[in-house]
Amino acid sequence: MKQKLAPRLRRLAEAGLLIGTSSWKYEGWLGDLYTPERYLTRGKHSQKKFEESCLAEYGEIFPVVCGDFSFYQFPTPAFWHKLFSTSPSQLRFAFKVPEEITVRQWPAHARYGARGGLRNSTYLDPQLLRTGFTDALAPYRQRVEALIFEFGAFPRPNLDEFLSEIEPFLAALPAGFRYAVEIRNPEFLAPAYLSLLAQYRVAHVLNSWTRMPELEAQLSLPDIFTTDFFVVRALLRPGRAYEEAVKRFSPYTKVQEENQSVRQTLRELIGTARKSGRRGLIFVNNRLEGNAPGTIDAVLDEV
Repeated sequence: MKQKLAPRLRRLAEAGLLIGTSSWKYEGWLGDLYTPERYLTRGKHSQKKFEESCLAEYGEIFPVVCGDFSFYQFPTPAFWHKLFSTSPSQLRFAFKVPEEITVRQWPAHARYGARGGLRNSTYLDPQLLRTGFTDALAPYRQRVEALIFEFGAFPRPNLDEFLSEIEPFLAALPAGFRYAVEIRNPEFLAPAYLSLLAQYRVAHVLNSWTRMPELEAQLSLPDIFTTDFFVVRALLRPGRAYEEAVKRFSPYTKVQEENQSVRQTLRELIGTARKSGRRGLIFVNNRLEGNAPGTIDAVLDEV
């Protein structure tokens, strides 16, 4: 697959369309995408060696990757230095902005400890975004394609309230980066939302997710492209819970369930990008069909 994918992805990237996966440390890709011999220590597979160095092989194939890890932490300057200095110079990244900025109320989950159920005091704090995230990324901004604000599903969605909250935040975004907003409430996918994003030149993330409309339906909306680039995240089949997809598809060694609707919409987006000249970022997740590289390979077979 590696020899087949790499040249096709390279040609699309040269035309401004970058296609990659959500994260990259999947041992299930060994043998098909990753070369097992590269990760041997004393003749045996080394998980440590794999996790520390597989990004280099990933970058030999894909032009871009989405770093989901940053949703759960504020990486240190030392972390960013290591990530960028040890990955291929041509590899580009998109990163999810930490949840400390995009979660309005902490979930009542053991992971959040005593703050579970409480209001997040740093929700949509532009100063924290700058000091905790973008300042450390600034030296590498030429390799950062987009920063994504992922807003989980609000239990009592109110579009007017959401827009009134995010407008001052969008107005205060640090310069020098492309930004995109990913929503998980279909109620928010309205003209007023798209208009606000367009006002601040922020992209809407077309996302295939449990409660969101099909990608095809999102793409058909007027003014869905709110700026001069677009971001797509093909994550889950609508109607399927994340936990169910993990159980069904792990360890992600092969495509197990073809999603022809998403595949066809991705092909349409590739065609749209080619015709319009709009820069595009497309990310595919293992939880969509079982193996993200395999999904991408199948999409490109019919482009």
